[in-house]
Amino acid sequence: MSQKVILVVLDGLEYGVGEQCMGFLQALREQGQATLYKLQCELPSMSRPLYEAILTGVAPVNSGIVHNAVCRLSTQQSIFTLARAGGLTTAAAAYHWFSELYNRAPFSAKRDRHTADPELAIQYGSFYHQDHYPDDHLFADAEALRRRHDPDFLLVHPMNIDDAGHKAGWDSTKYRNTVRHADMALSEYLPDWLAAGYQVLVTSDHGMNNDFSHGGILPEERMVPLYVMGQGFSHNAESRPQQLELCGAVCQLLGIQGHGKAFPQDFYMPIIQE
Repeated sequence: MSQKVILVVLDGLEYGVGEQCMGFLQALREQGQATLYKLQCELPSMSRPLYEAILTGVAPVNSGIVHNAVCRLSTQQSIFTLARAGGLTTAAAAYHWFSELYNRAPFSAKRDRHTADPELAIQYGSFYHQDHYPDDHLFADAEALRRRHDPDFLLVHPMNIDDAGHKAGWDSTKYRNTVRHADMALSEYLPDWLAAGYQVLVTSDHGMNNDFSHGGILPEERMVPLYVMGQGFSHNAESRPQQLELCGAVCQLLGIQGHGKAFPQDFYMPIIQE
């Protein structure tokens, strides 16, 4: 039995700040409605390589997407392509690099900013191309896609946390307050998503350092949170999920096959049809 999934990737969110500053998600955790895990991101700890790693389960050195300037379509199976092969509906409100990875490259704002094409991997998209595009606008874009197209898989990818880190650094008021604002935005939409029966994952691609950058092996660059919400998860606190397992996990929740990646069976509650 398949379940619909929303994957939220909060770009540039380091684990400790994600744990300390996201009061709404932690409230869900305290009430037993969410579980928090710590993930170590793949290397290099950069955005475009890790978008590909999360969506395909393939490490950057194997996918060939090894830095942010690699502008081409993915050569791997992704959640989007597998969902489409399984007859499911896909959507994304995300940075334009996702459009370049899975729809068309290079990105053209005139053509690709708003996408509605049943033949593409991401059928319905709202893609932005400036890092300071407001997170609250992005979440509204995502909700509009959800209400209009009722997707089986929806990617939500805001950029303001990463933008704040590049402007002020990891240990800064600006960075922490931007994380708090993202948490407030989630508090506006998450209850509706869960009430609609979506399984929701909130994670990040990479963290941030005090050089106003990322890309290396510092813990603050590599350690990111993973919050999971929904009955599709075991909520087993002892599980140790890996970033490359997120693709297979989402595919399992969607009820689609073909990826071949292993993931912890105790981390995801089996979907049992009564």
